[in-house]
Amino acid sequence: MENSGPALKPAVSAARPVTFSGKVGLFMPSAAPTHDLAVLFVSPWGLEELCVHKFWRVLADALSAGGIASLRFDYSGTGDALDIADGAASGLALWENDIVEAAAQLRTLSGCKTVAVVSQGLGSMLALRVLERLDDVAGIACLAPVTSGRAYLRELQIWSRMVDEGLGIPEKDRIRDQVSIAGLRMPEDIAADIRKVVVSGTATRYAFVACRPDRPGDRELAEALRRDGADVLEINYAGYDAFISNPLISVMPESVGEKLVSWVSGLRGPQPASGDRVSSMTNAPSELRGPEFRELPVTFGNHGRLYGVLCQPLGERKGATTIILGTAYDRHAGWGRSGVEMARRLAGEGIASLRFDAANVGDSPPVPGGPEQILYNPSQLDDVAAAVDFLEKSELLPAVICGRCSGSYLGFRSVVADKRLQGAVIANPYAFQWDPALDVDVVIHSAPRQLHEYRSRMLKLETFRRLAKGEVDVVGAATNMVRAVARRLKRYLLPVLNRFSGSGSLHSQIVGEFQALQDRDAAIGLIYSEDDVGLVHLAEHFGEGGRGLSRYSNVRMTILPDADHNLTPVAAREAYLRAVQDMAVLKN
Repeated sequence: MENSGPALKPAVSAARPVTFSGKVGLFMPSAAPTHDLAVLFVSPWGLEELCVHKFWRVLADALSAGGIASLRFDYSGTGDALDIADGAASGLALWENDIVEAAAQLRTLSGCKTVAVVSQGLGSMLALRVLERLDDVAGIACLAPVTSGRAYLRELQIWSRMVDEGLGIPEKDRIRDQVSIAGLRMPEDIAADIRKVVVSGTATRYAFVACRPDRPGDRELAEALRRDGADVLEINYAGYDAFISNPLISVMPESVGEKLVSWVSGLRGPQPASGDRVSSMTNAPSELRGPEFRELPVTFGNHGRLYGVLCQPLGERKGATTIILGTAYDRHAGWGRSGVEMARRLAGEGIASLRFDAANVGDSPPVPGGPEQILYNPSQLDDVAAAVDFLEKSELLPAVICGRCSGSYLGFRSVVADKRLQGAVIANPYAFQWDPALDVDVVIHSAPRQLHEYRSRMLKLETFRRLAKGEVDVVGAATNMVRAVARRLKRYLLPVLNRFSGSGSLHSQIVGEFQALQDRDAAIGLIYSEDDVGLVHLAEHFGEGGRGLSRYSNVRMTILPDADHNLTPVAAREAYLRAVQDMAVLKN
């Protein structure tokens, strides 16, 4: 959710997309008289980047309001950037060169000669290594900095195992031959270089270090920067663990952000920025081109409030354009970069797509006066309608839509609401219509598993060990088990309850919507992981295993074995991709 304090007020419009050297950046111009200072954001990697991504946007908006422009960007081979090309710089030098190029772009776009660097995690290590190459740097902010590459990779390996275990990914589907986390793979040559790196400071005028209490390396870096002559502001990184654990429930470190914005603002000099180079932003960004696709970062909606990427085939376009929805608060590149992979592979089959961040997600600012918690909120239908409007104006209809988890819920609600959408592929929907009696925050923090999952987990020795150590929320787990039992009872009682007046209104609505979709020939592809909790809700309306769906000729249902809720394993992703491709071809 958006935690905006006095110094963290969001903008109305999304930042302006730029492309350079196969990379995508977002330039946020100053919204006030500009001094000769601009900020370059240097990101961490992996799951940490997914959590930090929105924070960068919030900070960029706040800096803009204070007269400071900024640029944030994706490293080569990450996010929306092109994959690493043959002949590119090898190892860590590739990402270090990306930072240097981004700094040059920022100076050109902003008209500023002086730059401040704001970095986190691995980004801090990279930024410290190239700081001397950036010229005229007013200062550097290092949030939870990586100082030992070997220790970082070891910690990343442990973190990756925890994520895999938490998702329930079978051992055979876990990535063990490469440094990875949450489906993201780090190039082997980059990992090999990181393993050799130890940073111990650099020459800079000012530094801001957000230290984690249990990481002595953070404070050692602050001391090293002081020894090198820097004026260092050292603060406690309050809320770090809650911030970077999971994008779905990430809690933004508001106090850290406000202190950081205040520190950066204090670096401004008296000289104004030169305005003779900012005019280049009036032009649209250049397309990025891969072997079978061309991509253009775009903004759309009122005031350009939504940000996304339009991906089209190099050759003839075939099939319906696909709107690829994000999941929860993940940026549109997707969990494990799945949104990017899907878009580019669809383009290889002649299918265009639009992936984008909904309001208050990733790089799209919230709607003024809108809800803080946007998941499962009807306001998101406006974002999808704006995306369809954009495709219509671009002459890219007909369109279909796809999504996973909360994105699948939005996909279903959108195809019901907007007749311009010809079909939807929805994977692991928690529900088809949100029960207003349920608190979204409570559900996403403690979504119950299927009953047999609790049984199997209780039989594991590791579960008993965690219980003994007090690492398991016994009350919460018991509550969820009761809910699972109650749902199972409800599943069998629902046909009886629906006979009584005033009961089953939600059930009647959902059944009616499926009938309406069949009547207008809107195709629905339903995909579930075999143990997904959404199957319980499906059974409440259509019987065990969704057998009642057989009455709808427009619905096709698939169960994926050995797949987690996020469809992390390769086989699960492939099945999802095939379903989306088939839908787009069907609705050409």
